[in-house]
Amino acid sequence: MQEALNWLTLNHEQIVHGLADLVAIPSISTDGEHLAEIDRTAALTAAQMRDAGLHNVDVLRVGHSLPYAYGEWLEAPGKPTVFLYAHHDVQPINFVEQWRSDPWKLTRRDGRLFARGAADDKGAISALLGAVAAYRKTTNQLPVNIKVLVEGEEEIGSKNLLKFFEVHRERIKSDVIVVCDTENIEVGTPSITYSLRGIVAVHVEVTSAKIPVHSGMGGGGLPDAAVALNAILGRLYWDNGPLPIPGLYDQVRVLTDKERQAFRKLPFDEAKFRQEIGMVPSARFATERGLTEYEQTWRRPAVTVIAQEASSIKGASNQVLPKASALVSCRIVPDQEPEAVLAQLTAFLTTDPPWGVEVKVTPYGPPVKWWMTDPNGPAFEAALAGMRTGFDRDPVAIGCGGSIGFVGPLSELFGGAPALLMGIEDPASNAHAPNESLHEGDFKKLMSSLVRLFDNLGKLTPARVK
Repeated sequence: MQEALNWLTLNHEQIVHGLADLVAIPSISTDGEHLAEIDRTAALTAAQMRDAGLHNVDVLRVGHSLPYAYGEWLEAPGKPTVFLYAHHDVQPINFVEQWRSDPWKLTRRDGRLFARGAADDKGAISALLGAVAAYRKTTNQLPVNIKVLVEGEEEIGSKNLLKFFEVHRERIKSDVIVVCDTENIEVGTPSITYSLRGIVAVHVEVTSAKIPVHSGMGGGGLPDAAVALNAILGRLYWDNGPLPIPGLYDQVRVLTDKERQAFRKLPFDEAKFRQEIGMVPSARFATERGLTEYEQTWRRPAVTVIAQEASSIKGASNQVLPKASALVSCRIVPDQEPEAVLAQLTAFLTTDPPWGVEVKVTPYGPPVKWWMTDPNGPAFEAALAGMRTGFDRDPVAIGCGGSIGFVGPLSELFGGAPALLMGIEDPASNAHAPNESLHEGDFKKLMSSLVRLFDNLGKLTPARVK
């Protein structure tokens, strides 16, 4: 293990150069206009897998999916098999004027590595392969068996991933799952995530007429679809209390006293957080009264209007608009059932519409179920010990307000395999936002922790990891 750790130190610039090559490709999956770039990133990932020392490397598809890169090393008989996951697709470049450097060129600044995908999630590709290479380039052996899958559709909901798992079930079957696509609570504090929120999203369409009408002739007399839509969405306003959707909290799992105490011991600098996201001085947090930010975002449901359309400002005309629509995303928590939340949200948005306009609510994409596990047992102990030494600080178990929909189903597919969600981002990473970045010091510490994790798991047998 020490030789592997030394290799990481000596070859850090080489690893960073590999990350720079990855982020240079705009592998945006959300708009359907970068298919060639996604193919290139998958091919480059596969090449980096081969260079790291993985075998049977291939670029795979299932049906009409975007490409997955896969590689493995299975020469540790009697040792656990570890499934490593990351994704090579990225979000688009929004608010381009706010980027301080080229989003497609890895840029060092203030101890961080800036680029789209640096943290989410190409940094994880480099970290995972760096830890593999550290062993293969020194002793030529790994203490565990390794299977690596790098997906190309995560940013569009991993819509083919479960099918991929089914098709390639025997090929990917493993004893432990490792995902580096979550957050550390703060720079320097290693964090392992044990709960994720799910998602139920809907498309809301309001119709008041078939055609627009000149506002000089119909304004004030005809129902305005945009105003009606906003009146409907305005009903979601929760002030600083629970969301006003009947029945929404009936199944929400109550925090235990132990969890509440643990959450309240975690660091949170409100002033720093406000500054980092540029929150306007007059705005207050929407957190429910009596709850901390972590309690709110990890274990309470949330509703967000993620898109809204009526007409474009550029093409605006003096018209009473006949149609308006919005996408409403609802984050769900243990033990909410997606189907029940969908019914509750639909009923709330369609009841008693303004001026009697037509309101149509349809599901937007498949629901993603919440996930929660008990962060105890041999695999978790191996991870926590590796992180404790790698970061030289005690790790913490945290929740996450985001969603990684495959974790639960994949764990079940592997017969209840432990899922270790190890942080790579931090609150300043700005994933999905301008100036996305990866803290370079934590990047090094994560790779060191992974090397130690492999060593710790190698001291166990497949039957003893749970």
